[in-house]
Amino acid sequence: MALGSFKKVVLGSVAFAIFWILAVFPAVPFLPIGRTAGSILGAILMVIFKVITPEQAYSAINLPVLGLLFGTMVVSIYLERADMFKHLGVLFSWKSWGAKDMLCRICIVSAISSALFTNDTACFFLTEFIIKIARQNNIRPEPFLLGLASSSNIGSSATPIGNPQNLIIAIQSGISFGEFVLGLLPAVLVGVFVNALILICMFWRLLSDVKEEEDALYEMIVQEDSESGPQQSTEESKGLLNRWKRLCIYLGTVGMLVAFIMGLDMSWTALTAALSFAILDFEDAGPCLQKVSYSLLVFFCGMFITVEGFNRTGIPSSLWSLMEPHARIDHASGIAVLAIVILLLSNVASNVPTVLLLGAKVAASATAISPSKEKKAWLILAWVSTVAGNLSLLGSAANLIVCEQALRAHPSYNITFWSHLKFGFPSTLIVTTIGLALVYCYDV
Repeated sequence: MALGSFKKVVLGSVAFAIFWILAVFPAVPFLPIGRTAGSILGAILMVIFKVITPEQAYSAINLPVLGLLFGTMVVSIYLERADMFKHLGVLFSWKSWGAKDMLCRICIVSAISSALFTNDTACFFLTEFIIKIARQNNIRPEPFLLGLASSSNIGSSATPIGNPQNLIIAIQSGISFGEFVLGLLPAVLVGVFVNALILICMFWRLLSDVKEEEDALYEMIVQEDSESGPQQSTEESKGLLNRWKRLCIYLGTVGMLVAFIMGLDMSWTALTAALSFAILDFEDAGPCLQKVSYSLLVFFCGMFITVEGFNRTGIPSSLWSLMEPHARIDHASGIAVLAIVILLLSNVASNVPTVLLLGAKVAASATAISPSKEKKAWLILAWVSTVAGNLSLLGSAANLIVCEQALRAHPSYNITFWSHLKFGFPSTLIVTTIGLALVYCYDV
C-alpha cells in the first residue's frame, strides 16, 4: 500500500499515537480514561479524521477472534467454579522437595494452564495460590510470581487459544490447531525449562535460604477441600458446582480441545462449549456472564479499527518495505532482523497490534520466497511476539495482572519495572533465540 496523503498520514498517526499512549499508560495525567476508553477514542478519531469510513471501521472488527475470546472466557469461568484452579494449586505443593522444586512446578503448571485457558486467565486464578505458597514457606514471592508470569507467556504460545495474538494468527493464517501445536511445542518445552533455570540461577540464594515445611500447604488445601464436602448445598448456593456437573465440565473442556485438534471452527466450538456449560448448569447464567471481561472485548473492537486506520495511512507498509530486504526468513541474519523488529514493536505497540500490523506483510514476504515458508513465518511471528511479553513489565497484560494482584495482597510484594527488566531482558533474549532455532527447523 502506497503512502497516503499528508493529511491522512498526520491525522492517522495522531489517532494511533493517542491509542498507543493510553494502551501503555492508561492513567496518564492529562487523560486518565484507561485502556478501553482509549481504544474507543482511537477508533472514533480514525473515523472523524476520515482516515477510514464507518463501513471500513465495522469491517475491521474481527468477529471470529471476539467469538473465540468470549467463548474461552466463559469456559474458564465455569472451570473456575468447578475448582479446576484449586486442584492445580494442590499440585504446587504435593510432595515438595523444596523451593527450587516448587518454582519449577509453578513454571510447568502455569505454562500448561495458559496454553489451555489463556495466559491472562491462568495468571488471574493462580497468583493467589502462589502467594499462599510463599507465605507458608516463609519466602518472598518475587521468584514465584516472575515464574508464573513469564512461564504463562511462554506456555501460551503453544496453542491458538493461549493468547489473543495467537487467535488472530491462527484465523488469518488458516493454520490448524494441530499444526500450530506441533510447530511451537518444542520451542515452548525448551523455553519453559530455560526460563526456570534462569530464575533459579538469579534467585539461588533466596531459594536456598528457605525454611522448608514439606507438604504443609498441600495438607492445608486438602483439608479445606474435605471440610467443604459435607456442605455441598452451601457451596452450590455460593456459586460452586456439584460433582457430576464438575465432571461434565471437565469432559466438555476436553471435548472442546479435541474439536480444536480435529480442525473444527475454533470460534463456534468455544461458543458451543460455553453455551453447553450454561445449559448444563440449569440456572440463570447471568452471574457467570457478568464475570466476562466485556471491557477487554470492547478494547479489541477499538484496537481493530485503530490499527486498520493506521494501516491505511500506508506508514506500516512503507516501513516494512525498508526492512523487508533485511528481514527475509531464508537466512539466519534475516530471521534475526525480523525477530528484533517484532520484539521491539511488541514492547512499544503491544503484541496484538504488532501482529495486526505485520502479520499479512510478513506472510506475503515469506510466500514470495517459497509458498512453504508462509506457515513458518506465521509461527515465527507467534513465538517472538508472545515471548516478547517477558521483556518488560508492560510487555504483557499477564505481567500486570500478577503484579497488581500481588501488590493488592501485600504492599511489599511489589515487582517494579526495573526488577522485572533485570530478569526479563536476559530471559527473553535467550529463550527467543533458542525457540527461533527450533521453530525454523520444524518441517511444517
